[in-house]
Amino acid sequence: MSTSAHAPAGAGTVTDRLVEANRTYASAFQDPGMDARPVLKVAVVACMDARLDLHAALGLELGDCHTIRNAGGVVTDDVIRSLTISQRALGTRSVILVHHTGCGLETITEEFRMELEEEVGQRPAWAVEAFRDVDQDVRQSMQRVRTSPFLLHNDDIRGFVFDVRTGLLREISPASGGSAPAA
Repeated sequence: MSTSAHAPAGAGTVTDRLVEANRTYASAFQDPGMDARPVLKVAVVACMDARLDLHAALGLELGDCHTIRNAGGVVTDDVIRSLTISQRALGTRSVILVHHTGCGLETITEEFRMELEEEVGQRPAWAVEAFRDVDQDVRQSMQRVRTSPFLLHNDDIRGFVFDVRTGLLREISPASGGSAPAA
């Protein structure tokens, strides 16, 4: 897969190439005339993995959703903060959680924090949120969203695992009894 930011070696830093790609983009850009409220009233929480093209995978267009990404797609306090703003200030009602196969958080442990502390002399205040079972981690994330006192809408929360080899979503049931059929 190639993007306009890919350029031959020696063409400057990656950031230089991205800024140049932006200049090309901006030269043809037209204000879409929309505000920050997502048209579909949905927020998508997903892993930051570069293999996930959420808009393409979910058939989304610019302006359709809020997208919140972090390592693992984990529902942290900061994700709850973003979802709260998304719902209370910008009108979203649905939440979709997207984890994926082969996630890097399955290969590290919370020991990572202690290693960082040894290296830099300070332990991070955040948890790594590593996991071994992606389905269970999706369930835990759904539960965190459902039980947050800050969110207005918790009746349409669904979780999925994206297969990085096939591109298919597999829906995870909130109960501990396996997966639900993909929608």
